[in-house]
Amino acid sequence: MLKRLTNISWRLQYFLMPSPKFMLRGFRRPREVASLALGKLERQVLDEAWKRSELTVRDVYLAFGESVAYTTLMTTLDRLFKKKLLTRRKDGRAFRYLPAVTREEFDQGIREDVVEGLLGHEADAVQPVLACIVDTVSERDRELLDELDRLIREKRKELKQRR
Repeated sequence: MLKRLTNISWRLQYFLMPSPKFMLRGFRRPREVASLALGKLERQVLDEAWKRSELTVRDVYLAFGESVAYTTLMTTLDRLFKKKLLTRRKDGRAFRYLPAVTREEFDQGIREDVVEGLLGHEADAVQPVLACIVDTVSERDRELLDELDRLIREKRKELKQRR
């Protein structure tokens, strides 16, 4: 049941996102980046880790209604550990896994990767992207443009204080 609800939730989020005017080969939305970086099962296991804050392979096995092989879950937890999304500590013969990042940190990391990919490292490439962001934000909601302006002022103030 949990697995089915998670699948429905992901599908709804995907279809509720506004569709782009056209598709660029190689460009991915943040949620698509996450789904490519993590397999479906990895994402479900990570969601379970965030819910529980600490878990074992057996905990995940039981949470998934024994529908996924125990060894598959063991491998999945190990992969998440190697990707530095989980930490682990030995408890007898088994491991106890803990999230290494919060859900918010994970989502923020994906957003930062997407923005970094858009901006690149060349100064000439930044201005058109920023102009596009301002145009898109102002077309959708003028209040968001005010919020963007507020965030810029806040960041400038913060940077001045660091000097």
